[in-house]
Amino acid sequence: MTINDCKIIELPKFLDARGNLSFAENFTQIPFEIKRTYWLYDVPGGENRGGHAEINNEELIVALSGAFDIVVDDGKEKKTFTLNRSYYGLYLPKGLWREIKNFSTNAVALEFGSIPYDANDYIRNYEAFKAYANSTLEQNAIIEKCNGTQSHDVKAIELHNVYDSTIIELDKHHSERRGNLTVVENGLTLPFDVKRVYYLYDVPGGESRGAHAHRELEQLIIAVSGSFTVTLDDGNCKRSFFLNRPYQGLYVKSGMWRTLEDFSSGAVCMVLASDVYKASDYIRSYDEFIQFRKENKQ
Repeated sequence: MTINDCKIIELPKFLDARGNLSFAENFTQIPFEIKRTYWLYDVPGGENRGGHAEINNEELIVALSGAFDIVVDDGKEKKTFTLNRSYYGLYLPKGLWREIKNFSTNAVALEFGSIPYDANDYIRNYEAFKAYANSTLEQNAIIEKCNGTQSHDVKAIELHNVYDSTIIELDKHHSERRGNLTVVENGLTLPFDVKRVYYLYDVPGGESRGAHAHRELEQLIIAVSGSFTVTLDDGNCKRSFFLNRPYQGLYVKSGMWRTLEDFSSGAVCMVLASDVYKASDYIRSYDEFIQFRKENKQ
């Protein structure tokens, strides 16, 4: 791959007086299946991240908050991309060296990966990378990993209550010098595979989001910047969760009515979802939600 294979992908942006929403789904906006999601935050001024290449992993990098530069290097040429919009993502094919620098204050870099973490996939020495990049024989010897499709049986609707939802403590890799990194991987961190990622930003003071339930969808909700409150309702009980840590996520099971409110200035809410968008999975009327709970009560 060369730097010409990198491209800026414009993600959907839904403008709303209550705040904006952008999302990315497997094989639609993102040209691969998401297997790993992580984000960098609290990067001190003047520090850089990256400084490596990955043999098989593809990535999409988004500036959820603030701005930074990504310098991509294919061993022959370099190209710099500035990311400063929450609805733009930089697609990085496998086999390219990258460095992330010039982080603005409170910048958050969101990264999607096509494979789980594999230490053997990394090339961390630049001279070794140049030897790899310039060796056609070596590149041809690398076996392409196939994206196998998985079939899932349709599950019967299972009702949950608000106490089935819980805060999940996510991995936090702390570095006083280089900032923090938090990782989510399918099958390890989460009890579901991530099929869709979306995030809310620019929410005006006093506005709320949510006000719906999902029949089957599961979610992990994270305050990657700022804070907000999530109130869950199972038709009998309500429970509120205050989210203000980018290394904590609220796991919300299916069949829960949810409301998001009390957004702080500059808050960014990221949601990892177990399926792609399906209008039929939404329940947007509270009366319909109560009826749904009654009909599926065992």
